Amino acid sequence: MSNLKSFTKSGLESIEMASKDELQLLQLSRLKKTLEHAYNNVPFYKESFEKAGVCPDDLKSLSDLSKFPFLVKQDLRDNYPFGLFAVPREEVVRVHASSGTTGKPTVVGYTQNDIDTWADLVARSIYAAGGRAGDIIHIAYGYGLFTGGLGAHYGAERLGCTVIPMSGGQTEKQVQLIQDFRPKIIMVTPSYMLNLIEEFERQGIDPRETSLKIGIFGAEPWTNAMRKEIEERAGIDAVDIYGLSEVMGPGVASECVESKDGPVIWEDHFYPEIIDPVTGEVLPDGQEGELVFTSLTKEALPVIRYRTRDLTQLLPPTSRGMRRMGKITGRSDDMLIIRGVNVFPTQIEELLLKLPELAPIYLITVSKSGNLDSVAVAVELDNSALNISSDRKLEIVKKLQHLVKIHVGITIHVELQSPGSMERSVGKAKRVIDLR
Repeated sequence: MSNLKSFTKSGLESIEMASKDELQLLQLSRLKKTLEHAYNNVPFYKESFEKAGVCPDDLKSLSDLSKFPFLVKQDLRDNYPFGLFAVPREEVVRVHASSGTTGKPTVVGYTQNDIDTWADLVARSIYAAGGRAGDIIHIAYGYGLFTGGLGAHYGAERLGCTVIPMSGGQTEKQVQLIQDFRPKIIMVTPSYMLNLIEEFERQGIDPRETSLKIGIFGAEPWTNAMRKEIEERAGIDAVDIYGLSEVMGPGVASECVESKDGPVIWEDHFYPEIIDPVTGEVLPDGQEGELVFTSLTKEALPVIRYRTRDLTQLLPPTSRGMRRMGKITGRSDDMLIIRGVNVFPTQIEELLLKLPELAPIYLITVSKSGNLDSVAVAVELDNSALNISSDRKLEIVKKLQHLVKIHVGITIHVELQSPGSMERSVGKAKRVIDLR
């Protein structure tokens, strides 16, 4: 997609509906160039390839990629700030970085071609979600070093949309601008969308009566139950966009509004694998494991077999000719081990959303009770349950405890909170505090 005109005239790019053979030929050609580019220009890759006993010429087929070593987040931190750049620093036109809350930030760089590719892919993603040139898009992702805001912004402009660059926070003002400017599309984290819905309701405005028709949600895992909650309360189509800064940012994969059956991975630019998170073995499509990406067109910071830590599966094509990814069920690095049981926060979220009296606002706290793990789940009551009796509250607590015991296999303590009483996030929601 070279320009706006060719994109909007054709609707879909030809590669989006290409055959499997056509796509794989393109992937193999681009993968060979990427391996050579990384090997010849990044000392880290040259050293890691040679240590693994491989070189770019060893790639004869796509399956040969499994011979090459993984890249992990610590490798980016160890080469902070610019050690993994594959072009001279002077050719890098923009830098983004993670927050660095668990160590040094991970820094990513973009050439002008990288920025253009990113904008193209976010435009493709917005189009897949139902957006069209001329639509007004309200962007409530954070701007700055975080890739969400600017990634969404440039993609929306590339598609030809009118952009409201609101960024995060100032919830009352967000509601005011949505009322005044009447955007069709909002791009934001799903947890903050729930905050906005609550603010509409607090102001006596029915969220289903606003101008919004489409929500493009990403930056954090969210369940189909949360999708249903958002769609019913806001009267919109809620679609999933996936990305991570190390690979590009938002727009690595995105759902199609006509099917809403998992984000389509834009495989002409990113080659996906699913691996066993323990052994590193490549798993077949349809089997759940850890998602791994290799970039196929990035110039400034090529990534070779980057371990995302996101747990999902690869699914066959539907609305486009490229494979989809299933809902992320958790992360291999934030998995909680509770008395020997593997637990992901999304498992508990799925269960609490089965109870209509509970809102999808919760916090899991893990601590030690003597020598044993103890888990407390604080969860807000829904506004509709504000005046329920003490007996009904006890029933809800027991029901949630039972569901978690049966489906997850652990015992939890449940603390019901009043509607609106728990801290809200303007970005990614914090779901777990581990005090052990």
